[in-house]
Amino acid sequence: MRLFDAIRFRDVQLRNRIAVSPMCEYSAVDGVPQPWHLVHLGSRAVGGAGLVIAEASAVEARGRISPADTGIWNEAQRDAWAGITRFIAQQGAVAGIQLAHAGRKASVDVPWRGGARLEIDAGGWTPVAPSAIAYSVGDAAPEALDEAGIQAIIAAFVQGARFALDAGFELAEVHAAHGYLLHEFLSPLTNRRSDAWGGSFDNRIRLTREVVAAVRAVWPERLPLFVRLSATDWAEGGWDLEQSIALSRVLAGEGVDLIDVSSGGLVSHQAITAGPGYQVPFAARIRAEAGVATGAVGLITEPAQADAIITAGQADIVLLARELLRDPYWPRRAAKELGARIDAPEQYGRAW
Repeated sequence: MRLFDAIRFRDVQLRNRIAVSPMCEYSAVDGVPQPWHLVHLGSRAVGGAGLVIAEASAVEARGRISPADTGIWNEAQRDAWAGITRFIAQQGAVAGIQLAHAGRKASVDVPWRGGARLEIDAGGWTPVAPSAIAYSVGDAAPEALDEAGIQAIIAAFVQGARFALDAGFELAEVHAAHGYLLHEFLSPLTNRRSDAWGGSFDNRIRLTREVVAAVRAVWPERLPLFVRLSATDWAEGGWDLEQSIALSRVLAGEGVDLIDVSSGGLVSHQAITAGPGYQVPFAARIRAEAGVATGAVGLITEPAQADAIITAGQADIVLLARELLRDPYWPRRAAKELGARIDAPEQYGRAW
């Protein structure tokens, strides 16, 4: 098993083990992806990645991180995504989408304007969460979801999956990491509920489990479903690796094909110990102990490093983020360094 070996998930084959990690571009209009998204995602497909996962796309308007996030809750968004998925497929890559809800981390400005909380009169909205606990000191508390609100969230994920299918995506990933809504339900630090959606491990995983089961029910059997988890909150008393392993076993039973293993993002006081490949051991443990395929992400930058992760069986795919922002053609450089063959588009053939 090597970096440039193909891998199959259900009826979908990736030409290699390199995936574009979902990265918010903060360049949408009313949730509708723009030409920027076509060029951004299309360039990585031309660059040789096997899987191109579009950014966290909100399943409802209040689920966006910022007003400039992409969405997948209406027909206009669906139709705009369709042209992008066609182009990705034409380049030999698989188009995926991350279905997301930002929860209490919603309603902020774009990062290059500081990312501060947006008030209602500045185009913001009231975020929702499992419990009325603000992310940062000084922020207004989010609105705690009631039973009807939770059921509406599940329905929104289902509708988002249907629109994603109609838009031509061949892979869906449910976002349950980085402090967004599903992660907020998982962690005791943000879920202080005393009803059937909080307290015990089984109650805290209930929303993620029900969202995944509902999405799997409408996502065709032939197409793969991934889930992104934060393996640890990097904070005392929070969600941790042991709980992630247990949840991953449950999700595999619900028809999840791969756990995309990240970490952190839940609380502002997290204490991350970062370094090259620092999250890879989490992916390796989940793969070994939960019996499910995993993806490794986080400071994976060098071809030999990525190849070693796959060859050692620590993960089944690697997901690159910032490195693919720096170099959309990283897979082609990696193939050259590792002595692998990767086809070039006919238009670019004379360069290889």
